[in-house]
Amino acid sequence: MIMRTKLMKTFPKRIAAAGLIAGAVLAAGALSQPAMASTGGVSTPHMQKWSFGGVFGRFDRAQLKRGLQVYREVCSACHGLKRVAFRTLSQPGGPELSEDVVKELAAEYEIKDGPDDEGEMYDRPGTLKDYFPSTYPNDKAARAANNGALPPDLSIITKARGYHRGFPGWFLDLFTGYQEAGADYVHALLTGYEEEPPEGFHLVDGMSYNHYFGGNQIGMPPPLSDELVEYEDGTKATVDQMAKDVTAFLMWTAEPTLEQRKRLGFQVFLFVLLLSGMLYFTTKRLWHGVKH
Repeated sequence: MIMRTKLMKTFPKRIAAAGLIAGAVLAAGALSQPAMASTGGVSTPHMQKWSFGGVFGRFDRAQLKRGLQVYREVCSACHGLKRVAFRTLSQPGGPELSEDVVKELAAEYEIKDGPDDEGEMYDRPGTLKDYFPSTYPNDKAARAANNGALPPDLSIITKARGYHRGFPGWFLDLFTGYQEAGADYVHALLTGYEEEPPEGFHLVDGMSYNHYFGGNQIGMPPPLSDELVEYEDGTKATVDQMAKDVTAFLMWTAEPTLEQRKRLGFQVFLFVLLLSGMLYFTTKRLWHGVKH
């Protein structure tokens, strides 16, 4: 009987605590994602300050436009974006270009289509419904043009790459909303080149030294240099600036609904918090007449 009364006394508090824990877990799952592994013993990327970082982060539209420019003028020479449709460039949450601008941009690309009435494949200008075409017709052609290295598609590169944060980093990430491990890694990779490797390091012919790539040897030569592009908004195109801009753009290509997800996660957290409060006071009201 004594144990039963103690249980009745603490039951409302337990219900509330369980509700709060459930709310935290649900919100954490919606607001954050685990960091990817691993760096393989190379230098650990520095955490950058991103506009889209944190629980309430949002994409900087101007930065996304600059990143698109860097991709088109620099990265697209080797890397594709086969999972990104042209139409998404004008949709909310992204670069938000006008539809007319996107139509002109898409028309600059040749899309393989067909067969026609004679059974032949043909090339046509891209339209809003099309996706960014692959740079090479197949993987063998890509390797042949890059000394045997296969340039990865960049559509989801910021989700496919990252680094291991370790404890307590990964645990704190659940509550801070940190999900930028992939973005930090891509930025570090783009800015981590050295003209000469450290003394005593054997660099294979055709490879470049990079602090953040596994084994410190990468088949991609340094893709960025100061003033490589001329930004339309007048921003100074340093290596660091271009690396941040194209990384932000690739973060958007990997998760174009990031802003919606974060809004939903916050709404879920508030709902569960409110529900927990209601359960607490309802349970307390129901059991208030029980003698202890």
